[in-house]
Amino acid sequence: MTLPDRTALPPAPPQPTDLVLRPGEYAVAHAPRRMRTLLGSCVSITLWHPRRRVGAMSHFLIAERGGSSEGPLDARYGKDALTLMMRGLTQAGVAARECQGKIFGGGNMFPEQNMRGAMQVGRRNGEYARMLLASEGIPISSESLFGSGHRQIIFDLANGHVWSRQIQPGADTDTLDLE
Repeated sequence: MTLPDRTALPPAPPQPTDLVLRPGEYAVAHAPRRMRTLLGSCVSITLWHPRRRVGAMSHFLIAERGGSSEGPLDARYGKDALTLMMRGLTQAGVAARECQGKIFGGGNMFPEQNMRGAMQVGRRNGEYARMLLASEGIPISSESLFGSGHRQIIFDLANGHVWSRQIQPGADTDTLDLE
């Protein structure tokens, strides 16, 4: 298992070129942009092409759709989010297999409750993200998964660094520097 890139966030305040991803969103962009999000049990996959400095990031809520998988792609689901990211990278002239993959999130939001099933959404999301990248032949260069609480994520497309700060349950997330 690899360690996360950084444990402390960069000191720079948000820039006008920052993209903030909400749950169920994804983005594909070029440097010098940065992407940000706040994860709980959700997972972000980042893909970055070092030579072209193009990257993609998702914020998916659930590993896969239940029931029928028909209908338009929906970035709330892990497989759909990765498909949308790969399409965007292809449009930017980048093959996803040439990218560095990183995975973040999958936190347990209720660690004091020893429950099974629905409470294990974060773990399922993280394991599914690993499986998705492996099935597409995308190498995982770093991950910060599981544990308790939220993660604040900042992805810098200029250098491919992803900063991850874990926030324990009960902490005030309203004071986070997301926007």
